[in-house]
Amino acid sequence: MTPRITLICHATTRALRAATFGGDDALDESGRDKAHRLAGSLGPVDHCWCSPALRARETAAALGLSAVVDERLRDCDFGRWTGLRFQQVLLREPRKLVSWIRKPESAPHGGESIPSVLERAAAWMTERGRDAGHTVAVTHSAVIRAAIVHVIQAQLPSFWRIDVLPLSRTELRTNGRRWVLRSLGPIVPAGQSD
Repeated sequence: MTPRITLICHATTRALRAATFGGDDALDESGRDKAHRLAGSLGPVDHCWCSPALRARETAAALGLSAVVDERLRDCDFGRWTGLRFQQVLLREPRKLVSWIRKPESAPHGGESIPSVLERAAAWMTERGRDAGHTVAVTHSAVIRAAIVHVIQAQLPSFWRIDVLPLSRTELRTNGRRWVLRSLGPIVPAGQSD
C-alpha cells in the first residue's frame, strides 16, 4: 500500500477565535460539535498521531481517532508572545512582528523560527513516509503550512501565504522518492463524496 498522510488542523478554540499566539486551551463548543459530526469521515486509518496540545488531542478524540502523541507535531513555540493576542503583540512589538513576517527565519519572540518548524515537520514526514497505508495526524496550522512548503519546495516566505482552516485536511502522497500535495480542503462528512 502506498504511503499517504492526511494532516488535520485541530478544531476551533476561544484563543484561536481571538487570534491568540499558542497556548494549550481546550476546544470550544462549536469546534467540539463540528469534530464530533465528522467522526468516521476519514475512511480507514492505519496509523494515527497528534500534537501534544490539548486542542489536538481533543480533536482526535472527537473524530473518533486513537492517536499517539508526537512532540514533532506541536505548534510553533511563540516564546514570550505565547498567550498574547495578535493585536497585543502588534501594539507592544510592532517592528518585531513585522520583521518576523518579512524574515521567517528570525525568531524575535524568543521562541522557534519557521525553518525550525519546517525541519521538524519534514523529519516527521520522512519517517512516516516509510509507513504503508493511511496515516492521519491532528496538528496545527503552522505545522501543516510547513509541511506544504516542504512538499512543494516553495520559498520560505510562502509559509505566510497558505491559509489552513480549523478541521481542514491536507492530503499528501509519496512514492518513496518525493512527496506530492494531493488536496487541501474541508473534511467531507461520511456518506458524502468529495
